[in-house]
Amino acid sequence: MNLRILLPAQIFAEITDVSRVVAETGDGSFGILPRRLDCVAVLCPGILLYENEREGETYIAVDEGILIKTGSQVLVSVRNAILGRDLAQLRSAVQQEFLTLNEHEKNLRSTLRKMESGLMRRMAVFQDE
Repeated sequence: MNLRILLPAQIFAEITDVSRVVAETGDGSFGILPRRLDCVAVLCPGILLYENEREGETYIAVDEGILIKTGSQVLVSVRNAILGRDLAQLRSAVQQEFLTLNEHEKNLRSTLRKMESGLMRRMAVFQDE
């Protein structure tokens, strides 16, 4: 299989001759082998594992995103990714960086909703005049 990992502004990795991929979803982790049926999965922050003959098992901490498998192509699109060999360090990176970013994004969205709500009230008052 060929694995391509995309970030919003760049291609993070392109790996060929991948023999398996293991990814995490909200329902748990699942594996992809070369003859698996095509599928789409929503990824949650966690560890993505891939294996090939040259590198063996390789771990990548990924933020939430999507995985698409079609034929021999596996496309992973995520907001952030960190390559590493130490699982404990990667797990810590997921918790510190990605989950903190998600909390920051939630706070930002909440603030935007409040601003939009205030703007809508002002527009309603303006229309009543």
